[in-house]
Amino acid sequence: MENGVEREGGSMLFSEEELWEISGLKKGGDFVEVTCGCTSHRYGDAVGKLRVFSNGELEITCECTPGCNEDKLTPAAFEKHSGRETARKWKNNVWVIVNGEKVPLSKTALLKYYNQALKGSSGAHRSQNGRVCHRDEFVRCSKCDKERRFRLRTKEECRIHHDALADVNWQCSDLPYDRITCDDEEERASRRVYRGCTRAPTCKGCTSCVCFGCEICRFSDCGCQTCIDFTRNAKS
Repeated sequence: MENGVEREGGSMLFSEEELWEISGLKKGGDFVEVTCGCTSHRYGDAVGKLRVFSNGELEITCECTPGCNEDKLTPAAFEKHSGRETARKWKNNVWVIVNGEKVPLSKTALLKYYNQALKGSSGAHRSQNGRVCHRDEFVRCSKCDKERRFRLRTKEECRIHHDALADVNWQCSDLPYDRITCDDEEERASRRVYRGCTRAPTCKGCTSCVCFGCEICRFSDCGCQTCIDFTRNAKS
């Protein structure tokens, strides 16, 4: 379609006004692609290609150097890869170029399907008081053998934990937040029992805090068997 991108069903992803003067614009059947970037005060600009899909997924292929092979990055992962000092604020730190100026994603229309998907998935797994409930989990560092806490309150946090769990070489320094190194002490056992269950503070796992798969903690762009099975079952 001339003035936008067609979704399945024939409606447009974005209007011409929403995409006006955005650099690197390409249109696909269920996505748009634009030039994006993230600026580190130390390393400068890391540039990439952002794809925005109709289901709310965001995917970045990094082009920071000619030899960079990083693709299918989440915005949070791209933010970390760029060396951005104030990570965990990707909506403001990752930018697109509009009329020659760097504009944060949060100030464009490009996040509207991401935000819609986030709202739609927020009811997938809730406790009785209505809060989204995934308890905190731990991943062991392959270098120092210490376990580190991961909060799973948002889809972004769930993806960070999901990818860390799948990485046999994961290290403390890979955490995109909570500047932790292998030299930092491991959490005390008395503290580790508190994992964020809304039913009981020291819960060891119950139906209120243990999720076996939902739109927040499973990912259509992940190649692991768990996510593949969930995506296949969700479509059937």
